[in-house]
Amino acid sequence: MRLNHRLYELFIEKARRVRIESLSIGLGYTAVTTLDGGIGIAYTYFESKKSCQQLKHYVDYEGRAAPGLLEKILGTETIQRSMALALINALNHAQALLLPTDRHNEILFEKLAIRAGTRVAMVGFFGPLLAKFKESQAALEIIDDSRGIGCKAKFYELLADWAEVLFLTSTSILNNTTEEILAHAGAKVKTVLLGPSTPMVAEAFAHLPVHMLAGTVPVDKAKVLKAIRHGLGTPFLQKFSRKPLWVIG
Repeated sequence: MRLNHRLYELFIEKARRVRIESLSIGLGYTAVTTLDGGIGIAYTYFESKKSCQQLKHYVDYEGRAAPGLLEKILGTETIQRSMALALINALNHAQALLLPTDRHNEILFEKLAIRAGTRVAMVGFFGPLLAKFKESQAALEIIDDSRGIGCKAKFYELLADWAEVLFLTSTSILNNTTEEILAHAGAKVKTVLLGPSTPMVAEAFAHLPVHMLAGTVPVDKAKVLKAIRHGLGTPFLQKFSRKPLWVIG
């Protein structure tokens, strides 16, 4: 996948100068902290949980230089990809903190011109956004494999011929479907990649029709790590984080 290689290439030089402080793999999210003060999170992606050990080959990355973990973004094991994406977000932490924020998604909806009748396709079930879609009276189609919502073939048809806006979960990076999904998007579809896993790095998506990035950047390190250790999800993590929005074009 070209996106994986772009992420790797964009961060390998910095990774060579940075050491990993801690790695925390929670039920909901994974966090990586670096010795230069960075912290990043990504969704913990379990393909299946059939035993007590999720990693096929254990490596203690803590205290090590970051490239060893960064290269796992190029692999196929989803848990390792979660770890690598959390590292990427940690390496980008200082830059992401400089971006403008949009805590209540008001700028996001304004920039996408979502109003009555706007045709929205959504990959991933984002419960907190449903009230805003209902309020705006937008037309909404959802697919979420983990919840058994939607039919892929039908959704791809709608994405090509019907949708005006696409809300795409950044979890798609972890299961390598980002590029597949966007390949089906119609030429006029405006896409926002969103969710706590989102790498706030416009250059990584230069080859893709992605128009906005909406992520989560931890601010209170101790409380974010505690929330992850306790298996808590997005609503709790966002209490101790910023919600940046990058309008790419």
